[in-house]
Amino acid sequence: MTAILSKQGIRRLLRQEPPLIEGCVNLEEQLQPNGIDLTLREIAFPQSVGKIAINNSQRQVSDLAPLVFDGLGFIDLIPGAYIITVNEIVHLPKNIMALARPRSSLLRCGVTIDTAVWDAGYSGRSQSLMVVYNPQGFRLQRNARIMQIIFLQLTDATEGYDGAYQGENI
Repeated sequence: MTAILSKQGIRRLLRQEPPLIEGCVNLEEQLQPNGIDLTLREIAFPQSVGKIAINNSQRQVSDLAPLVFDGLGFIDLIPGAYIITVNEIVHLPKNIMALARPRSSLLRCGVTIDTAVWDAGYSGRSQSLMVVYNPQGFRLQRNARIMQIIFLQLTDATEGYDGAYQGENI
């Protein structure tokens, strides 16, 4: 039976080595009843065509142009798609996978975040897609809580993730 980890279950996994999550800006503020809020480290604009083919050897992700925060740590975004990197490093055991959703405040501002699945056994600092739909744009501060990651315990441990993004951005 698959189960979503509670705050207590997450706390237990935070004490193991490596911890479930490291690099939190403020763990007590980020720890939620059903997950952990992830915070913004960097934001970039895609600069080139990407390519996904049948064979992963032909995969080509878009080149990125990092955007600069102002002196107060804010950035003004026009409508469009951006690649975001979070502060936190995730270390998933082989019996835990994760999903994330945007915080409701983002959605109420006309902004969303799409993520891929965090496979059991993955370790790294992830990137996701942020889309600003609001025609007026959006103002965002570095280290702001932007999405919540939830952890699902699998029925059995798996062999674990061993893909191209293992250990990314650490």
